[in-house]
Order: sequence, then structure tokens, then C-alpha cells
Amino acid sequence: MKKDGYYSSGQFARMAGVTLRTIRYYDQHDILKPSLVSESGARFYTDTDFARLQQILLLKYLGFSLEDIREMTIEDPDSHFMLNALNVQLKLVQDRIEQMQLVEKTLKDTAQAISEEHTVDWSRMLDLIHLTVMEKSLKNQYQNASNISSRINLHSLYSVNQEGWFPWICQQCQIHEGMNILELGCGDGALWTQNLSKLPANIHITLSDISEGMLRDARRAIGGEDPRFSFKAFDCHSIPPRIGTFDLVIANHVLFYCDDIGKVCKNVTKILKPGGRFLCSTYGSRHMREVSLLVQSFDERIALSADKLYERFGRENGTDILSPYFQQITWKSYEDELIVTDAEPLISYILSCHGNQNQYLPDRYKDFRALVKKKTENGFHITKDAGVFLCEKVTNLK
Repeated sequence: MKKDGYYSSGQFARMAGVTLRTIRYYDQHDILKPSLVSESGARFYTDTDFARLQQILLLKYLGFSLEDIREMTIEDPDSHFMLNALNVQLKLVQDRIEQMQLVEKTLKDTAQAISEEHTVDWSRMLDLIHLTVMEKSLKNQYQNASNISSRINLHSLYSVNQEGWFPWICQQCQIHEGMNILELGCGDGALWTQNLSKLPANIHITLSDISEGMLRDARRAIGGEDPRFSFKAFDCHSIPPRIGTFDLVIANHVLFYCDDIGKVCKNVTKILKPGGRFLCSTYGSRHMREVSLLVQSFDERIALSADKLYERFGRENGTDILSPYFQQITWKSYEDELIVTDAEPLISYILSCHGNQNQYLPDRYKDFRALVKKKTENGFHITKDAGVFLCEKVTNLK
């Protein structure tokens, strides 16, 4: 028997303009469960469920997969999940527009060539194929970009040091007129967008990243018309051979992700001018440790990183790793800490990490959110133990 304030599955489907089969499918795949199931197995839905269904249908229309939608609508329709996901999708839409403009031009050029020359330019056709398959990799790239943004956002909001990490890094770079600079793993270009007004007019900065998506973000943020910048996609293990051309190479929180740190360092020495400098940032074993303790107090199975990155390249062992390739290695600490007073940015940070947290938190998201809200009510202190190694090129390295 139908209860007040509840809709049967059939009524619910008709209200939304979808089939009953769709409602059952969402139920079976844990995307939208009914608010009430009677003893006989009849399913009933509420107005809140209807709002959630509208959200699901909108996301489906925007091109999200059902797996994406399940993650984005974790019993929390006003959550930061939605904002992060929509930002990812917006960037995908922007890329699709640019991509289709390129496809249109290539089609027109190819058709014109066939019409005038009566032959097919297969190199152009190959370019067209590359353009049409490019989108397959975009989503993962932008999800990575969104994760990085979540991590940066926590620091931007709650750092005690008002100077900010990127202005501080820029200060350590000691940039002056005429310099030729390379940044490895530039991400979305935040180092430069936060310091554009401080940069001399007569310099050249090459931003590189393995991710084409990251480079597009950086180009959009900086502006493709700024003559001081160029953008190159490559892996820092395979830096293009431009021997002795750079005054400064920057690797901001990059080296601990590299499979062969020694190879990267050797590549950097090849492209630095004599006396050129290498600035590489990292952190120590105490960095953000309170966050790991927080999630493990909720579920001891959670590890926010499969690897302890500071053990690969960190404050404690960085000098030993760098010393075969560089001289006058100096460590400078960025004096800072976080006092977090709001749960949402901290949760976003946690969910963006590289560990296994997303296996355990979604099913208990409300409980975890309540824990984080309680912890941040009076300010949640987080240790920061980050800084940079400043190195000079070893001139006799073979």
C-alpha cells in the first residue's frame, strides 16, 4: 500500500519521463536506491529521490558514465564531488570544441586537396584519425588535474604562511632578465599564473608535462599569446636534447614520481648551462602526517599513498640522491602549517590522494564526513614539512 509522501516505482518513472526499466537498473547498480522497500518487496521513492534522479539524468546527458555518476552522487547532492566533477566535464567540453574545430579544418583541407589534386593525402588522414581518438585519454588527464587542484586548494585556503607556496618558489628561482627556464611537470601552470606580474619581459620559459591535458590547462590559464612562454609535452625521462641551453630547470614536486630519478638528473645536467641551477621541491617524513592518522583512525585499512614518496626522494635523502649530479646542494624549508576549519576541502584533499581511500570511504561517506566535521570544528592542525633543494651543475659530469 502506498504511503503518504512516497511514490511507487511506476509513478516515479512517469514523473521523471523515464522507463520503469531504467529505475530498476539504477536500483540494481546502486546508483539510486528506493527510500522504502515494503515487506512484499515493493519499492517507493520520495521527492528527495526525485531530485537525485534529476541530478543523475543531467550528468548522464553531460556524458558521465554510470560509474562516474555513482561516485559523484554519494548521498550528498550538494557535495564538493559535484563541483569537482562538473569542472572536469567543463574542461572536456572545451577540449571537444577545440578538437571538433580542428577536425572541421582537417576535413575541409582534405576535401579541397582531393578536389584539386584528385589524390588523397594520407598524412592528413592520419592526423584526422589522431584527432578523433584523442578524446579517449582526456578524461583521465582532467581527473588527474582535478585531483591536483583539490590538493593545492587545501593549502591555498588554510596555510598559515601568507606568502604562499608558489610565490615562495618563484622567489627561490631568482629570475632575472635574459634567463632561459624549463619547468618539468608544470601541471596547470600555477607557479607562473601566480607570479606573472613579477616576471621580466625578456625571458623565455618552457613549460613541459607528460600530460597534454595539463598543458592545455596551463596554456589557457597563462594565455597562449604571451611570448615569454612555450609549451612542450614530453616525459622528463626523455628530455629533448638541448645541451647547455637552460639557466634554470625546475621540478616542483616531480622527482618522487619518476621511475629513474638518476636518469632525470643526468638529463637535467645535459641541458643546463655551465653554472646553471636545478630547483627541485619535495617534502619530509612529517609532511601532512595528521591527515593519514585521521583516515586511519576511521579505517585502519586506508593508506593515502601506496608509496611513501618522501622515501623515494625527500628532504631526508635528497642530498644523497642529487650529489652525483650536482654541487653546492642547499635545502631551504618553507616554514608553514595548516589550520583547517572546514571539512569539505579536507575531504576533497583526502579523496584526491593516490591511495586506496576510495575503496572504503564512499560506502561510509556520511560517517566519515561527520568525523572530519568534528575534527575541524575548532581548527585541525596539519604539519607541513616541504621545501626545495637548490643545486648547481657539476661541470665535469660525463
